[in-house]
Amino acid sequence: MLLIEDDRLLADVLARMLEGAGFTVYVTALGEDALELARAYRFDAVLLDLTLPDLPGQTVLKGLRAGRIDMPVIILSGESSLAVKLEGFQEGADDYVVKPFHPDELLARVNAAIRRSRAAAPSTIEVGPLSIDLAARRASIAGTPVPLTGKEFQCLAFLAMRRGTTVTKEMFLAHLYGGQDEPEMKIIDVFICKLRRKLSEAGCPPIIETVWGRGYTIPNETRA
Repeated sequence: MLLIEDDRLLADVLARMLEGAGFTVYVTALGEDALELARAYRFDAVLLDLTLPDLPGQTVLKGLRAGRIDMPVIILSGESSLAVKLEGFQEGADDYVVKPFHPDELLARVNAAIRRSRAAAPSTIEVGPLSIDLAARRASIAGTPVPLTGKEFQCLAFLAMRRGTTVTKEMFLAHLYGGQDEPEMKIIDVFICKLRRKLSEAGCPPIIETVWGRGYTIPNETRA
């Protein structure tokens, strides 16, 4: 969960509430930082205050949608006018919550936005002969299952969902461990090595490329 809120007291309260509901929460008060985080990680949802010290919240929202970042965005604002609400929805917001609000209502809206987003998202990703079933958490080559561990599947799915971009080892660690009890960074090399071997043994051509000094990627064009 990405929380963009410059009121530190409110941000702390919301972060604790969301963490209590099982979310890993990243908090920032700056729009520029939020855009960088959203490009690097795939969050369940984004909570966006419209009044930020560096950028208007509307500019952040436009940046998210211009970058084809399709995570649910819920605006949090003390502005209750219809015009501002309509502007938010027109720019791509999924919901608009007026401050002050009850924490239980916000949590309910967050969960509803995530359910809608997941229902609309494709459940299967195809990369050449490789099929990744996100719902069932299974990968197969031409219909033959590939025996992956949970972490190996998470690495593969994370790469496939960000196809064409470089996924750094820091991004992998944050995705796999959520900032808690993270192992050494070299564990990512171990996961990728095992993942490549298993895919190769199942008959998949090489699809995961190393970006030296940065991380790994599944390019948009892969070998047949």
